[in-house]
Amino acid sequence: MDDVTTCPQRKTAGRARGARGAVTLPLPPATAQAAPTGAALGDELTDAYWVTWDGAASRTSLRHMLGRLPAISRRVLRLAWDADPRATAGVVVAQLLSAVMGAFGLWASVGVLQALFAQGATADRVRSALPSLVLVAGLLMVRAVLDAVVALGQARLVPRVRRTAETEFLRLTAHVRLEAVDDAHWSDDSYRAFDRGLYYTRESIGQLIQLASALLSLVGAAGVLTLLHPLLLPLLLASVLPQGLAAVRSARARFLSQVRHSTLQRRIRMFSWLLLDRSSAAELRSCRAQSALLGEHERIARLIETEDGRLGRQEAATGLLGRALGGAATALTYATLIWMTMGGWLPLAAGGGAVLAIRTGQSTLSRIVLALHYVYEHALWVDDLLEFQDRCRALRPRRTGRPAPERVKTISVEDLVYAYPDAGAPALRGVSMTLHAGSTVAFVGANGSGKSTMSKLLAGLYEADAGAIRWDGVDLRELDNETVHGRVAMVLQDPVKWPLSALANITVSAGTITAADPERARDAAVDSGADRVIAGLPHGWTTPLSKRFREGSELSGGNWAKFAVARGLYKDASLLILDEPTANMDPRAEHAVYSSVLHGRRNPERITVLISHRLASVVECDRIYVFQDGRVAESGTHAELMALGGEYAQMFTLQAAAYRAA
Repeated sequence: MDDVTTCPQRKTAGRARGARGAVTLPLPPATAQAAPTGAALGDELTDAYWVTWDGAASRTSLRHMLGRLPAISRRVLRLAWDADPRATAGVVVAQLLSAVMGAFGLWASVGVLQALFAQGATADRVRSALPSLVLVAGLLMVRAVLDAVVALGQARLVPRVRRTAETEFLRLTAHVRLEAVDDAHWSDDSYRAFDRGLYYTRESIGQLIQLASALLSLVGAAGVLTLLHPLLLPLLLASVLPQGLAAVRSARARFLSQVRHSTLQRRIRMFSWLLLDRSSAAELRSCRAQSALLGEHERIARLIETEDGRLGRQEAATGLLGRALGGAATALTYATLIWMTMGGWLPLAAGGGAVLAIRTGQSTLSRIVLALHYVYEHALWVDDLLEFQDRCRALRPRRTGRPAPERVKTISVEDLVYAYPDAGAPALRGVSMTLHAGSTVAFVGANGSGKSTMSKLLAGLYEADAGAIRWDGVDLRELDNETVHGRVAMVLQDPVKWPLSALANITVSAGTITAADPERARDAAVDSGADRVIAGLPHGWTTPLSKRFREGSELSGGNWAKFAVARGLYKDASLLILDEPTANMDPRAEHAVYSSVLHGRRNPERITVLISHRLASVVECDRIYVFQDGRVAESGTHAELMALGGEYAQMFTLQAAAYRAA
């Protein structure tokens, strides 16, 4: 525990007073843990998206995994086939032929032993074994070539599977409707699918090949033993089952150890990130909190050290048990082989071949167990990815075949109702208004009153639960959703800081980052005030706006806002929505932007909607809509609303008084 310095406190202090009156609040303890500590370190953490399926194989029966194997194999092979049918077919055929060559090589080795253990002079026995030796060498060479073909096919196939799956994933997620992205679980679901699902889709190809190789090798060894003597097959099973059970136990302990270690690392990284992250650097130093955080880091690190030691000892014990069981089973197997050979049930050469086959079976068993666990667990991630993509397909924008008009003259809103998913009350209730081309309107009101929600409905990003929005008399739901988006430009308070060139940061609003209309780009930069910013950049228009590039530049919040406005103006859309676009600008820049928006070029052809808390900026708008609790409480010009003496007049008077007092 960190040392805690306590300030003198009045023991009678039982109430904390604030602007809203007195509330009962007990004194805090003099010492307390900096963060929760569960019975086992890490248990107090919520599950992160990347550990959803970690360790699932270790908690599933072997029988269940084997039962799922055919379906998993079909799914993985389907993904591979869709990505590259030729490479997939080549890998499957080469893998099967490699297993056949392995079985023939094992059988040919028995022929070598038979020749060597036959009666006669040593030189004669060696000469008689040469054809079988040549055959074994040839089969091994052919198998090596086939394994190389498998490796080459895998090297070609895996990147294509990853590229195909990633391209499809991004294509689907980039086009889903906005309300899907707004869902509270969307972020975890999408990042889990992207980060883990795509990774394990690629990894599952190699793991399935490893599993197939090991299984075919075991089948080949079993086939050779059956040909040598029917009783040798049960002997193989008796020798590999104890070792197999130990391998299963060891694999599961290793899987759980990995999951546990991941959780512990999450806990300690919470403090590591605070010490390393740029966003906390200034406050970390001003608070002089380095020593306190380092102390907490050290405390957790010591606990992790103890936990890692325990896990290491457990794995060592499991490994020792597995080796002991395997050794005992092997000794029993060899004793049985000796007894069968001495009893005349099995020729000496066949006994030697049986030893080779049994050793082959035992060596492949551990590979089978590990590969089966990996294949099963990876398949859960692949299923998760595919299910998420199916969800995305059901959430694609509406396509009706009817495009939105290039220039809309009138937008009418009729008794609109909208509620966010899982929200208690509607965000909008019975909103009606009419917007005309060439006009500038303002949405004002308190936070949560419905202003921004209304703008997203106007832009076709959300779909109303009731009522209608009509563009030139046509219900928005009858128009292709993406063409509606193409007719709307939105400038938001927290714009995207695109890690692209200055020019691409403007043209991206029109759907391109490599081509530009030079005059339109310059006009947008001048009208937004971004021209001075661009002129001061090291490489002007082509300067990357990100420090991740060697020649990149980093902008202030106000300058990013200017680029956001420039994007909106460059798009030259029928509907321009500016949602608090100048919140980070200085007064001069803000005045210049609003002057350009209210009186600038192309204004007669577009509808402009301003959303602002600074009411001085909306005074010149043609109409002002005052939102309150999801409804339009008032509407009119500035003069009309001031004369009304309602909500708008009160807000404006309060702001004006604050400026006069200053």
